[in-house]
Amino acid sequence: MRKFSIACAVTNGVKITNTNPMPTSDTPRILFLSRAYPPVTGGIENQNYEISRALARRVPCTVIANKHGKRALPLFLPYALIVTLWNMRTHDVLLLGDGVLGIIGGFVKIFYGNRKKVLCIVHGLDLTFNNNIYQNFWVKQFIPDADRLIAVGNQTIKEGVTRGIPEEKFVFVPNGVDVKKFALGTPDRKALSVLLKKDLSDDTRVLFTGGRLVKRKGVAWFIRTILPTLPDNIIYAVAGDGPDRTNIEAAIRENGMQDRVVLLGYVSDDDRRTLLHSCDLFIQPNIPVEGDMEGFGLVVLEAGSSGIVVVASRLEGLKDAIHDGKNGILVPPEDADAWKETVITLLSDDDKRTAMGRAAHEYITKHFTWDAIAARYVEVIEQTPARR
Repeated sequence: MRKFSIACAVTNGVKITNTNPMPTSDTPRILFLSRAYPPVTGGIENQNYEISRALARRVPCTVIANKHGKRALPLFLPYALIVTLWNMRTHDVLLLGDGVLGIIGGFVKIFYGNRKKVLCIVHGLDLTFNNNIYQNFWVKQFIPDADRLIAVGNQTIKEGVTRGIPEEKFVFVPNGVDVKKFALGTPDRKALSVLLKKDLSDDTRVLFTGGRLVKRKGVAWFIRTILPTLPDNIIYAVAGDGPDRTNIEAAIRENGMQDRVVLLGYVSDDDRRTLLHSCDLFIQPNIPVEGDMEGFGLVVLEAGSSGIVVVASRLEGLKDAIHDGKNGILVPPEDADAWKETVITLLSDDDKRTAMGRAAHEYITKHFTWDAIAARYVEVIEQTPARR
């Protein structure tokens, strides 16, 4: 059988004590279960990793994590169930990393009743995934079995309520950001030019989008609808990969944007920092897609923390990540005129953009660090009563 992580600072198969130096008898002992964890990359993977590390700095915390991606899930889920039921003897709280694991929370309630608390982090897709079996069992039974649901976005709560989950079952706690990893930096246009494989003149302006390429991110929509209307000195860099790449490539061809769009695929952390520090705007032009939604939008926090001005759609979880005028600008989704005007206005004033980027970094540092978010998690855990 594969070796899965049971750790806080993780090595395969090793249980590592948390970094909280002096837990008291009242300190909750947390067992954190994650089906998605680094080195696999992605939004849930990063979120689960960061919150588990931040919790471990505050309370006793053990992590059971799948570090091998979706291909290992058929082995991981039964393994996690057995190990979780055994380890809950010495833990007070089970914290599930997402709604798919709700079934394991249900078994913990069967075995331990109200002696143990079960809380579950829920993302938008945890509730909207369009599958009859999942909707009838997970959304209607397993996920609501938890004592409390920690929603990463207010839109997620709305989706849950429309599916019959009581609103009082939810509490909203946003994601955080590693402000040390995504810190202010010095623009390096030479390095950016090498990365994009383009000679960038002094008046060239670069827009940047990073993340998994799915339809709701609006990259293809932006290339088809907005980019052709912008001045020719504006180019668009896109980092990441995903199922909508074919659609994005078609949008580039259809609009003759081959010289103005650079598809980078997956990039290293160093290259990502170059993009965040040296591009002129980070854009997240999400569009509404039936059956899919942006649960939060961690990438816009990471961009804002790096000092690049963020422009995002006023849609779903992006409204929780971006506080309009504080750490970015929100634009109505699919409003072509508003998007064009906002981008051109921001690109016309370098000094204002620099000041806005620094202000965004300071705002995020104050409100969205993982330590601050972990403190809120502990507060929610302590205030949540266990029920049978």
